[in-house]
Amino acid sequence: MTVVGYARVSTAGQSLEAQMVALDACDKIFKEKESGAKTERIELDRMLDYVRDGDIVKVTKLCRLARNTKHLLEIVEYLDDKKVSLQVLNLGIDTSSPTGRLMLTMIGAVASFERQLLLERQAEGIALAKQKGKYLGRKPTAVAKATEVHSLIAEGLSKSKIADKLSISLSSIYRIVKKG
Repeated sequence: MTVVGYARVSTAGQSLEAQMVALDACDKIFKEKESGAKTERIELDRMLDYVRDGDIVKVTKLCRLARNTKHLLEIVEYLDDKKVSLQVLNLGIDTSSPTGRLMLTMIGAVASFERQLLLERQAEGIALAKQKGKYLGRKPTAVAKATEVHSLIAEGLSKSKIADKLSISLSSIYRIVKKG
């Protein structure tokens, strides 16, 4: 039996540290910095492929594992087919028992419902702010650093090093370079 951890944060600016501490006792940990909304998460897929009969998968929170109830249930069913149990540390849920499975399904449905409500309220708030002329969107932080990006490229620095140095995404670097 192997205890396998899965840790995820949504953006490069977030830290995996708290999750890594909570999953410290795991034999192997798969970690990634990728949006939960993405259907393709390489490390999640690798973890699902890696686990075997009798293994335990641990996550710190449900939202780190699945993007909605349907996705959660698909993952749990896949793990069940492989005879692998799932433990959600912050909720004390273990899918190796029928009660744990029921609780996971109910909590996943509530979390998905709350997420939908949050998105709805957010959209309403943005629409209202736009009507009042107060919503202008996010400030273009990377665009403001275009001169620095071009200067560092001219010095021969790699795009990934520039992204790290200026604390902007690699995709922003490519957009700036493409714009010229």
